[in-house]
Amino acid sequence: MNSIWPRFALLTLVALCAAPAISQEPSNAPPPTFHVKVRLVNVFVNVTDANGAPIGGLQQDDFTLSEDGVPQKISYFERQTDMPLSLVLAIDTSGSVRKDLDIEVRAAHDFMRALLRPVDRLDLIEFNSSVREVVPFTADLRRLDWGLNNLIPGPATALYDAIYLSAQNLAPRSGRKVLVVISDGGNTVKGVDYQQALDQAIRDEVMVYSLIDIPILNDAGRDTGGEHALITLSQETGGKYYYAEFGDISGAFRKISEDLRTQYLIGYYPVQRRSQTDFRRIQVTLKSNSSWTLRYRPGYYATPSTPLDQ
Repeated sequence: MNSIWPRFALLTLVALCAAPAISQEPSNAPPPTFHVKVRLVNVFVNVTDANGAPIGGLQQDDFTLSEDGVPQKISYFERQTDMPLSLVLAIDTSGSVRKDLDIEVRAAHDFMRALLRPVDRLDLIEFNSSVREVVPFTADLRRLDWGLNNLIPGPATALYDAIYLSAQNLAPRSGRKVLVVISDGGNTVKGVDYQQALDQAIRDEVMVYSLIDIPILNDAGRDTGGEHALITLSQETGGKYYYAEFGDISGAFRKISEDLRTQYLIGYYPVQRRSQTDFRRIQVTLKSNSSWTLRYRPGYYATPSTPLDQ
């Protein structure tokens, strides 16, 4: 019987001779590059003097910025930003503020005409026992006028539900995201609580402007706790609060409009670092004139794309 071993050995030897030699010398090819996605963080800043008047004309070099105490390089700067505005106007139509509803509606008509540009969009909602979207995001003033003229009053006040749902409506939109809420601050509906409403607004990067309607001048008959909740919501999101005293709602709307037109936009890419929390605290300062007041959102929640040190 013929053995196949000699033939197998010969084929193996031929294969080894034909195989390319493996170089033992180190390769000069560059090592692979790994890219980490870093999102631009936008911070809208208002600067005012001791009398509350806006300060214009500042330059990028006038500002310094840090995140959790770590200095950051300003990568983008704009004066009086032209970034499109997405705004939710949330009107309390509950019984406690019904006496001022006609005044609020007339003032809102004027506010929309003074503020909205063709690139901006406004979403009109009302809240009482529940929250209702009256007109979805649009720049059509005729549709918004119709919505303002067709508000339906109700008995209770779902304030925190309105803030929570408004933030969710604004979340997917680009540009500046603003919620203007008109209310006396009283929340009388069980559902979303204050902390949930605040967290949602911060996560969705929504600036809350509170227009506080005072139904009773005497503190003893007012829901001052609700008023303070609205004040804190505005402060913690980089917005502002205004009291509509003696029915001067038009004056408060004018201040909001001016505030939104005089914002500086500062953008930066966060330095990579490791954090024990997903909340990042922002600090913006001026290199000079410490008597001026800066207002901006105090921080943001990091997303999975925000880098950490390895």
